Amino acid sequence: MKENQAKAASPNRKSDTHTIIPRQNGGWFESRPGEKFRICTSAAQTNGAYSVVEIVAEHGYGTPVHIHEREDEHFVVVEGTVSMVNGNQAFEATAGAAVSLRKGIPHAWCNRSHSPLRLVITNVPGGIEESLRLSANGVDVRAVAEQFAVRVVGPMI
Repeated sequence: MKENQAKAASPNRKSDTHTIIPRQNGGWFESRPGEKFRICTSAAQTNGAYSVVEIVAEHGYGTPVHIHEREDEHFVVVEGTVSMVNGNQAFEATAGAAVSLRKGIPHAWCNRSHSPLRLVITNVPGGIEESLRLSANGVDVRAVAEQFAVRVVGPMI
């Protein structure tokens, strides 16, 4: 074999990449009437490295201003327009935009438009997606927030 030729990967060598196939059984949960979510990739699937959640929200739905103590959030606006607050910045992001929110900074999002909003949110590290599942099952949102090191510090925007 010539020196500049790549060696074929050994079948016993652990791959540096992995593939996660989202669940195809629907998997949608209703947060409340007008807002639903699905966990596309759980922290359990990534060894805790990250999780991915898709949220669909009708007009008027979103989050109160809150602070994540553990994870950064990375939003991709798939459809619609999201109104966001991040620290002292207020702005709108439209379909195709990507927004990263760092832990420790107060932030919130809301659908103020009259069109559906679809977001894909990656949380690093993962784990916070379980708070959504608990809230959808009727557990008090503030109690869940505390359990996952999220502090609500303001009203809905």
